[in-house]
Amino acid sequence: MAKARSSFICQNCGSVTNRWAGRCDACGEWNTIVEEVEGGGIASGPAALQSRRKGRIVPLVPLSGETQDAPRFASGIAELDRVTGGGFVKGSALLVGGDPGIGKSTLLMQAAAALANNGQRVIYVSGEEAVAQVRLRAQRLGLASAPVELAAETNVEDILATLKDGARPALVILDSIQTLWTDLAESAPGTVTQVRAAAQSMIKFAKGNGSAIVLVGHVTKDGQIAGPRVVEHMVDAVLYFEGEGGHAYRILRTIKNRFGATDEIGVFEMSDKGLREVANPSALFLGERNDKAPGAAVFAGMEGTRPVLVEIQALVAPSPLGTPRRAVVGWDSARLAMVLAVLEAHCGVKLGVHDIYLNVAGGYRISEPAADLAVAAALVSSLSGLALPADCVYFGEISLSGAVRPVAHSVQRVKEAEKLGFRQAVHPVSGEEPATGQMQAAFHPKSLVDLVARIVGDTGAKRGGGERKGGAQR
Repeated sequence: MAKARSSFICQNCGSVTNRWAGRCDACGEWNTIVEEVEGGGIASGPAALQSRRKGRIVPLVPLSGETQDAPRFASGIAELDRVTGGGFVKGSALLVGGDPGIGKSTLLMQAAAALANNGQRVIYVSGEEAVAQVRLRAQRLGLASAPVELAAETNVEDILATLKDGARPALVILDSIQTLWTDLAESAPGTVTQVRAAAQSMIKFAKGNGSAIVLVGHVTKDGQIAGPRVVEHMVDAVLYFEGEGGHAYRILRTIKNRFGATDEIGVFEMSDKGLREVANPSALFLGERNDKAPGAAVFAGMEGTRPVLVEIQALVAPSPLGTPRRAVVGWDSARLAMVLAVLEAHCGVKLGVHDIYLNVAGGYRISEPAADLAVAAALVSSLSGLALPADCVYFGEISLSGAVRPVAHSVQRVKEAEKLGFRQAVHPVSGEEPATGQMQAAFHPKSLVDLVARIVGDTGAKRGGGERKGGAQR
């Protein structure tokens, strides 16, 4: 019998090498390379036993032709349906990732119960918890009466045999993919080979039977979904469940979606009865706002097709250190450095000797450059000690020349602000047509100098002028 060959595979990125090394050359992670036996996986085996056949001719079709929308079925949870693009797609595979204890199993249990109560066959397979533990969670959520079929199993072949027995299930939930193992791979559960082989088997079942498969994935210490990136390429959609431990809200974010838009979010609030949908996330993020404190600006952002208003807080204080601190939570630190440089170079706002702390309220994370204008307004407000108007929102991108550039979806941002009672908006002029009822008290700065002059001049006049705190002068 021929000796089994082995290779060394990085458990973080999936790259293969011929020898062991302490550090992976591909991703740079340490102690992630593990020796695995070659030949494990779907349709693998000794070369002599592999059937050899000639390739068949694949029919080629034109690019134009009849198309149909993907067949979907709603989950019964509006925020989850928003993120997936309208519900689960039949025959699709979905990967859900998130920190331990963030609420992944709770969300999927609620979705499974909602579908089962609507007459759909739903199977929940747990690889991490026993049946009794899953039942206890269902009782806490008040879902014990839902006709969800439950199993605790980790062997892929046994799971597939169970799924093929009886009527076709509409939804299958596997919690989690890292615990599954298949007889076709000789590696330990959780390794790259096992995770890839198990995921491929489940995806093949979903495509062949028309069932929607939801795979739960662990995350690494860096917040990335654990396991090889190849699993993310294999599935049709990737959702990430995130939230801060000190806050009750949770955000379900779309990372990849072959059947819908990306960058959509669903907002939930964790309670003792499970996850509650938040229909108006802007009101949630602005619920505890102090509108009289300097250094706070309301940013009108966009998450996919949903406008979200969130408060940006800045604190500028004299630094006792030779190198001032720059602490950022919820925003890009490199973007903050650029805004600080533009304020100092083009507006004469001296910030080089100050400690600067920037925070996005509620633990929310902003990724779009449209927050530049709100950040600049919060910084100038904190430095001068002048509070910004409580009924004003800010959005716009700042260029290195100091010009304020327009951003997309200005109309939707202003509409959301009007709904929440805001009467003023500071944003650059855009090419979008203003809708009926747009707020009239709008200020359109052409450069960052205009914004600084408005904050220091207009707000200072209400306080009676005089010397401004911190030296926000040109």
